[in-house]
Amino acid sequence: MNERDHNFSRRDALAMVGMGVAMTAIPTAQAQSSPGGAGPVQNPVNKYPKPPFRKQTQPWPGLARDMDPKPDHGETSYKGSGRLAGRKALITGGDSGMGRAAAIAYAREGADVAINYLPAEEPDAREVIQLIKQAGRNGVAIPGDLRDEAFCKRLVTEAQQRLGGLDIIVCNAGRQQARGSILELSTEDFDATMKTNIYAPFWIIKAALPNLKPGAVIIGTTSEQAYDPSPDLYDYAQTKAATMNYVKSLAKQLGPRGIRVNGVAPGPVWTPLQISGGASETKYQNFGSTSVFGRPGQPAELASIYVQLAADDASFTTGNIYGAGGGQGQP
Repeated sequence: MNERDHNFSRRDALAMVGMGVAMTAIPTAQAQSSPGGAGPVQNPVNKYPKPPFRKQTQPWPGLARDMDPKPDHGETSYKGSGRLAGRKALITGGDSGMGRAAAIAYAREGADVAINYLPAEEPDAREVIQLIKQAGRNGVAIPGDLRDEAFCKRLVTEAQQRLGGLDIIVCNAGRQQARGSILELSTEDFDATMKTNIYAPFWIIKAALPNLKPGAVIIGTTSEQAYDPSPDLYDYAQTKAATMNYVKSLAKQLGPRGIRVNGVAPGPVWTPLQISGGASETKYQNFGSTSVFGRPGQPAELASIYVQLAADDASFTTGNIYGAGGGQGQP
């Protein structure tokens, strides 16, 4: 074989190899396997229900179990890998929504979890505690109203005692009641929203801080409302902007102590907030239609964010807001 033939053959072989690589990269109409054998890759556009949703209202604060369609919190889908083994977490609003998704994920990642919720949310909370225990972890239910400073202090004390410590605090509970005009918003309503969404994290973090050690994590749930407020959520949107701010402020304050503080900013996510006064009938029936996927997010789609922010391998992440807005919002 002369040099010319040799060079041609080598180029030909390389071309054949390249063609093989390219062919393997061409997507097919079938579901692709995701890395690590985690299951088939799914199209996010069609992964969950789209509006319009049927008319449904519940008295505040609402129950996830009675929603149609029922939200997905990862009850059957979330698979853990021990990322939070041995950790101790307190999650407010842990009965439904992102709090429930975080509680399920944390337990399956190896953490013991205490959840707080209103007594009216007991049916949802019982389901969460059962799922935590099924994961082989300690699940602690602590019902009570976060608008009461004394209760917030007791909540922290009880969670620490029954879990044997605390190193993850997720301030997730939120009150959202839509009002078309500021003239319709009473002082009592305004006060209730502020106390639930802003005072409670202040009271809880302050009570927990003396016992938090380096490596501990605080996570707040903010919202796209912090960046692009809706006209009918005047008070709620203010609290989410304040949440974003306290996350960044506390991160600077507590960083030298080795305590990280971050936030999660959801876009439109299907939770009881919407159907229990948080959105008008017209709005919740079309909820999520403005996202690029044409649907609302599901709490399960944010669970991995709460896990990542709590995990030790995110040790350089603090003062950050992680968004999950379906193409909306700014973080």
